Amino acid sequence: MNEIQSGTGRGLLGDPLQQFIRFFTNGSALLMMATAVAVIWANVDHESYHHFWHSTFGISSGLFSVEMGLTHWINDGLMAIFFFVVGLEIKREFLAGELSSFKQASLPIFAAMGGIIMPIIFYFMFGFEGTAAKGWGIPMATDIAFSLGILSILGKRVPLALKVFLTALAIVDDLGAVLVIALFYGGDLNWTYLLIAGILLLVLTVANLRNIQDLKLYTFLGFIIWYLFLQSGVDGPGSGLHATIAGVLIAFTIPARPKVHINEFLARIKSGLTRFDSVPKSESERVLTDDQLYAINEVEYSVKRVQSPLQYIEHQFHGFISLFVLPLFALANAGVTLIHHGEGGGEVFTTLSFAIAISLIAGKGIGITVFSWLAVRLGFAVKPKRSSWLSFLGLGLLGGIGFTMSIFIASLGFKDNPELLNQAKIGIFVGSIIAGLLGFYLLKYSLKKDEENSPRTTR
Repeated sequence: MNEIQSGTGRGLLGDPLQQFIRFFTNGSALLMMATAVAVIWANVDHESYHHFWHSTFGISSGLFSVEMGLTHWINDGLMAIFFFVVGLEIKREFLAGELSSFKQASLPIFAAMGGIIMPIIFYFMFGFEGTAAKGWGIPMATDIAFSLGILSILGKRVPLALKVFLTALAIVDDLGAVLVIALFYGGDLNWTYLLIAGILLLVLTVANLRNIQDLKLYTFLGFIIWYLFLQSGVDGPGSGLHATIAGVLIAFTIPARPKVHINEFLARIKSGLTRFDSVPKSESERVLTDDQLYAINEVEYSVKRVQSPLQYIEHQFHGFISLFVLPLFALANAGVTLIHHGEGGGEVFTTLSFAIAISLIAGKGIGITVFSWLAVRLGFAVKPKRSSWLSFLGLGLLGGIGFTMSIFIASLGFKDNPELLNQAKIGIFVGSIIAGLLGFYLLKYSLKKDEENSPRTTR
């Protein structure tokens, strides 16, 4: 994605959205490898895979005590950090990014709405009842890492506007997934815990409004809020409002204003560089002088303060999320069993698998494309120039790569039914793979046609 890096950017710190794209693109290969390892492990030695990821351990102190299986620590703990970063990204984009105005945000928002509504409609068309009906939220999610990773393979031929559109769409899609998890995938709630958590969130909100930027305060209270969400189920940890929701809510309280204004930052940088350069040069000098060290420290201090806590945390966590949390999540959750062990066996690809796959492929592709077309047709949005609707259909199919978020929702909906969970994972795999391949080749064809049909400049 060299064309992104060579752009004009948005200021001294570069375009955070482009950094976001690069981080998740770089992590997609590792995510794919972790998935392959999980599938092979689960089919070669199902017992050891299951035993390892369900082994329990706990953390306790005088104030709190938590004991869960390893998979739950990943899904309720590490994934809360993932959703925290997603929340930071959503907040930043709505404040000063691609979603900061209705004109900018309307097209991906309408597209995301279609990408949420249509897959759910497709799923319900299969008429599931009982536990299987809980899987309706599975095909509504878009995996940012894989969708951007496949888009990056097409290289420079993909216009920046389409990359921004897919990224913004996936961000809004994540927000929709968060709301669905909060509203429909929670258990019986202990309202006392949630009330206390709400009060602490209010404290952090007030701290933000008063421009208190001490990250130790947000970290300490954020951990308590996460713990209260984790314990909010009347039947114990993980049975209430999912703890990952706490990550998004805490992210919304993180200050987005920098400690130092950009003009003051520039003045300090110039002053520091002038002081560094004013020290007399000497060929015999092999170390920096005290004045030069002081100037460097001043510049470093200013650089840290010009970044808002939101941007600083987001930058620090992106690598951790894309290179550690998501691959570990895949390793722990993607172990779909294709080879049945024990008595009875069972079907590998069932009606549930088929429903999820079709909902991801057709639901996402049709929903994103049609709702985008309606937004433009009704005058709510403007389609990027020199981009055909065929290209948008390709992007819509890439939006059908559910994977990480889809597996996450499946683990919530079918947590008490391993057989349905396995079938759901197969449907997610098949649907995501087909959607990704169709989207890639359709985009490859349509972008070539767009280039041929675009007016050529004459010298």
